[in-house]
This record gives sequence, C-alpha cells and structure tokens, in this order.
Amino acid sequence: MDAMVEIRDLQVRYGDFVAVDGLSLSVPKGALLGLLGPNGAGKTTTINAICGLLQPTAGQVRVDGLDVTADARGVRARVGLVPQQLALYPTLTVRQNVDFFCGLMGLKGQRARDRRAWALALAQLDAKADAKVETLSGGMKRRLNLACGLLHDPPVIICDEPTTGVDPQSRNHLFETIRGLHAEGRTVIYTTHYMEEVEALCDRVAIVDRGRVVAHDRLDALLDGGDTTRFHVTAHASAAQVAEALAAFAPQVVQAPRTLEQVFLDLTGRGLRDGEADTGAGEGAP
Repeated sequence: MDAMVEIRDLQVRYGDFVAVDGLSLSVPKGALLGLLGPNGAGKTTTINAICGLLQPTAGQVRVDGLDVTADARGVRARVGLVPQQLALYPTLTVRQNVDFFCGLMGLKGQRARDRRAWALALAQLDAKADAKVETLSGGMKRRLNLACGLLHDPPVIICDEPTTGVDPQSRNHLFETIRGLHAEGRTVIYTTHYMEEVEALCDRVAIVDRGRVVAHDRLDALLDGGDTTRFHVTAHASAAQVAEALAAFAPQVVQAPRTLEQVFLDLTGRGLRDGEADTGAGEGAP
C-alpha cells in the first residue's frame, strides 16, 4: 500500500539524550494506526517530527510525499494535530476559539464560516457557541480541541491521548467521530495508554520502545502471533511431574488468544520506568 507517512532512520537528540534512535515507520494511506509505547519511548518526539515542529538530528520524514524538513509548511497543511494538552484559550468563547484557529490556518470569508459551522456540529457545541471555554466540561473541551485541530480539513490526523479525563459518553462520541473521519479516507495516528481503545478503534498497531519501532503490523496479526497456554502448577511440583502432567492432559490445554496488553508487555518488558521521560514537548495554547 502507498505510504501517507514515511519515516526512515529518524534520530532526535537533546544534547547527550537520544529521544528517538533510528526509528523507521511506514503508515499506509487510509490506515487507523495505534501508536503505543511506554513513557519515554519517543512517541511525542516522533509526532512532533511528523508535524514539522522540530528539526530531526538525522533521518527523513515524509508526509503525503512531502519532505518535512524541506517543506514544513506544506506538511502542516496536510496534518491535523489534536494534542494531549488542550490547545484552547479558556477566557474566549467557543466561537471565538474556532474563529481564531480558522484565522491561524488561513481560512477566510465563506470558507471560514463553513468550517466554523462544521466544527460546532462535530463537537456538538452549537448551543454553547457563546459560552467561555473555561465554563465547559472536560468532555466538551476535548471535543472542541478535536474540532479546532481539524478545521483545515487535513488528510492526516494525529490524536495524542484525546480521551484523557473524559466521561464515557464523551469518549464514545470521540470514538465515533474518529471512526467517521477515518471512513472518509483520512489517515489517523492515535496514541494512548489505554490498550482497549486501540483494540476498539485501530486496524494497525506500532509499538515504540527506547526510540525504535519494536513491532508494526495489523492488529489481528499481532494478536494472532502466538497463543498463551494456561495451566495451573502447584508450588511443590517437580519438573518431571509437570512434564508428566502436560503429556497426560495436553488435549485439555486451553489456548487463549493473546491480548494487546500481553503483546505490549512481552515486547517492552514489565518493569517501571519512572525515571525516563520523552522530552518532546506537547502542543498547547498559553
């Protein structure tokens, strides 16, 4: 399949710290990719490189055929970033926020008015158009954050933990919105720490660890990559007894399909990494 996002040997250094270390990833056109990784794995830095928000130390990033380093403006016109930190102005109204981001994206006249109407409908905030953002619920803010990031109608959408702190109804609305945008042919990259969200939304998964891609495939292929055999062994059983029991009861062993969480932990390990941090800064309005 043709790649909408192509990353080759990406490296990003901050002094002596290597945030991304030779990462390569190809995202097909029309994919809905779940991007997973432990804290400090390099996800945010990679996203910022895709969006042209930082200069890579080495390697190449292309979006829809455009080199990010050579044509950052052209790339930004093709990418809609929905950041984890709310990129909204709390003392402005919903309408004023939408109009501000329309202007920031170069939308004017009837085009701006059409996109404002689209955004308010997408976020289901027509009735709150004149309310200040600071008075909205967390779910409303997340919906508006999504709409403002997509005002320029980009073919590539990057959602960085878009459901943080939202209620179940707002999460469901965000899911349905993302599915609808994907169904229109857009390429979506979705980052989250919630495995069940990726399993519910994504058709492909890439797992990043220590600045590299350690797995990338269709979701069903990753989950079918191996089965887990489960059986109970008492604490005092000897190796010979275990072998004998397996031989006797092999036909009764239950094969349980792997979960995405199991795949993730198998590839990245189970130890905490509280001391590690991805230094790629998130986007957010002051």
